[in-house]
Amino acid sequence: TAQVEVIPVSHASTIIKWNNTTIYVDPVGGADTYAEQDSADVVLLTDIHGDHMDSKTLQGLELGDITIIAPQAVKDELPDSLATKVTVMNNGEKRSLQNFSIEAIPMYNLREEAKQYHPKGRGNGYVIESEGKRLYIAGDTEDIPEMRQLKDIDIALIPMNLPYTMTVEKAAEAVLEFAPDKVYPYHFRGTDGKADVEKFKQLVNEGNDDIEVIIANWYPEDATE
Repeated sequence: TAQVEVIPVSHASTIIKWNNTTIYVDPVGGADTYAEQDSADVVLLTDIHGDHMDSKTLQGLELGDITIIAPQAVKDELPDSLATKVTVMNNGEKRSLQNFSIEAIPMYNLREEAKQYHPKGRGNGYVIESEGKRLYIAGDTEDIPEMRQLKDIDIALIPMNLPYTMTVEKAAEAVLEFAPDKVYPYHFRGTDGKADVEKFKQLVNEGNDDIEVIIANWYPEDATE
């Protein structure tokens, strides 16, 4: 995975740099947040919530004619100036783009009390593949069967924040089942603060010490001088 660089921005917002291609995932927080980054070649949007889709940020990035990939529900929420740039992918669809293939993976809640947050079929996770390497961006999801059944994932980004996604324990169980080479806990701030990502790392490595758990700085705004 030497050619793949995962750059945390904040919470769900991520930059993937891969073979001279820069992919923005769920860019929010204002265009100034991205001022020192390479401009996007592709934008992936996962869901309609404000921590994943922000029209003002997207407009401020001056995306020109680059491709925005998003589910239909996201396109429906965007202003026309952005919606016309969107290539819709819904759950299960695959598309080739530049030197990549992209598959839209379901993302949804399993617990009855949480199904209101992310109903099945609305949002997308994504598997991006190039030259035999595969990266999985889970989006807002629990430990769904579609995640557990993934194969040959080199890098995975997995959420764990209550009440919106899943517990650290469930996230670890799922990761142990599909066994990516590397996993980043991301999107881990919930209503009661941040999830215990160190516990996640411990659980994963107790079950499989070949999986590299990378704890990155997903909340730079919380850093103290």
